[in-house]
Amino acid sequence: MSEEQFWYVVKQEDGTCAVVNFATVQTKTPKQEQWGSFNSQSEAIAKRVGLIRAGKCKPQ
Repeated sequence: MSEEQFWYVVKQEDGTCAVVNFATVQTKTPKQEQWGSFNSQSEAIAKRVGLIRAGKCKPQ
């Protein structure tokens, strides 16, 4: 049985953004921003880099 994995970029409380898979995404709080879903981890990482460059996330 093949499970598809979806990836998200989730903004943390400290302003950084984490790349997480669907299994670790919990119910988001109203203040928490989230982008996705992406079909691969590399797509999510590329989005995170774009968010850092746009000033939406702090670099880690």
